[in-house]
Amino acid sequence: MKALVLAGGVGSRLRPITHTSAKQLVPVANKPVLFYGLESIAAAGIEDVALVVGDTAAEIRGAVGDGSRFGLRVSYIPQERPLGLAHAVLIARDFLGNDDFVMYLGDNFIVGGINALVDGFREDRPDAQIMLTPVDDPSSFGVVELGSDGQVVRLEEKPEFPKSNLALVGVYLFTPAVHEAVRAISPSGRGELEITDAVQWLVDAGRDVRSVEISGYWKDTGNVADMLEVNRTVLESVAPRLEGEVDDASEIVGAVRIAPGARVRRSRIVGPVVIDTGTEVADSYVGPYTSVAQDCRISGSELEFSIVLRGARIEGTRRVQASLIGRDARVVSAPRVPDTHRLVLGDHSSVELAP
Repeated sequence: MKALVLAGGVGSRLRPITHTSAKQLVPVANKPVLFYGLESIAAAGIEDVALVVGDTAAEIRGAVGDGSRFGLRVSYIPQERPLGLAHAVLIARDFLGNDDFVMYLGDNFIVGGINALVDGFREDRPDAQIMLTPVDDPSSFGVVELGSDGQVVRLEEKPEFPKSNLALVGVYLFTPAVHEAVRAISPSGRGELEITDAVQWLVDAGRDVRSVEISGYWKDTGNVADMLEVNRTVLESVAPRLEGEVDDASEIVGAVRIAPGARVRRSRIVGPVVIDTGTEVADSYVGPYTSVAQDCRISGSELEFSIVLRGARIEGTRRVQASLIGRDARVVSAPRVPDTHRLVLGDHSSVELAP
């Protein structure tokens, strides 16, 4: 069995972070989202992986390399433009051959991995197996309608009027039957070859298409709110480990991981928190569900429920929370200026100004 991992796309919902970085490499608990997926694939016993890459190919290659660090053999398939998930399958035909495969969206996060899903597919080997989860806003996802017997009846990509609340999770399992389907479909109104259309083709052709409703935690990390939520979820399981320097004037509370080479001075850290190597925290408060990457400086500030990327500086600020701070960004306190009011008033006006 092989794996096809989609690591292209422009990440428009994570801008401006993705103007200079691949969305799949934005870190969760100081580890890129993509790495969690690759680790799950390796844990499921799959070794041959192809990454479909776009404009950020060089950055993805630099981070993943040949895959040996994950116990994988990784190759790369360029996709000139994001033309749909089914298009990714189409251009990966030579790599996939006649093998079964898992298709994994590189910006998705599934707690607990995919071992059980892959094992079940290997045992029963339907033509396609899709993962579903109930969501509050199904119009933002591929939506699946099931029949009274639980069989897949209809799939629709981002419908205006969803017929169910069951959204497709970004993990799909296929036999080679899907190759006929992706060749048979036409681009959607979005100009893309939709994987929902390919699976619908299999359903209409009477092929064996099964669904599994996952009970674990799943997130598409396509926006800042979801990134912060995934970061929170991962940090909940962090093991405390103090390997950096913490002075006697500092207080460490709860599950806090401070990497070697990090320094904490006259500060209060309340976990779960991870602070990476080379980072210095001085005269500050860092609160729960915060991850701070390497070589950052936080001084005279308060920070919680946030992700801070490599080399950022946060200095002299009041409480910063629910924030994603980019690489080498600088957040500082603004100089105080007198409160003023500029008025242009007509005759006989009445204005009330707060004291």
